[in-house]
Amino acid sequence: MTTHTDTPTTVEYAPERPARLEWAKHAPEVYQAMVRLETAARKGLDHTLYELVKIRASQLNHCAFCLDMHTKDALAAGESVERIVQLSAWDESRHFYTAKEIAALELTEAVTVLTDGFVPDEVYDNAAKHFEEAELAQVIAAITVINAWNRFGVTCRMAPGHYEPGQYK
Repeated sequence: MTTHTDTPTTVEYAPERPARLEWAKHAPEVYQAMVRLETAARKGLDHTLYELVKIRASQLNHCAFCLDMHTKDALAAGESVERIVQLSAWDESRHFYTAKEIAALELTEAVTVLTDGFVPDEVYDNAAKHFEEAELAQVIAAITVINAWNRFGVTCRMAPGHYEPGQYK
């Protein structure tokens, strides 16, 4: 509530929901395997592209914890607020992104939202035009890994807001 007086107003936010399960604590071998998979998937990828893919998949999967983490990491690495904000509507704001980033975002959406049943040939072919095969394999790995992290985060209701940039590197 905003007033037109000199007295500041207090905003009361909804309470933070606790995590359902600290899955990493109870399945440490799975967590460590995911960390190793994450490390392997990011090798050789441009950091900006990597974070854009992570943010976009997390938006699609509604993973607040991963959105918190990857937007903070992207900002800390120098990504612009404008490009991060526009990411949820990247198809309408393509002029903020390179052709290579657009190809990666198209692929991210196709791999993340498999309810249509497949990754369309035109999406894959466009990505293949912008990435060498080894780099394309890494992009697909990064998309797959963030989707797995998102499923842990959403299912266990991991709370956003506490991550510090670079915390898990």
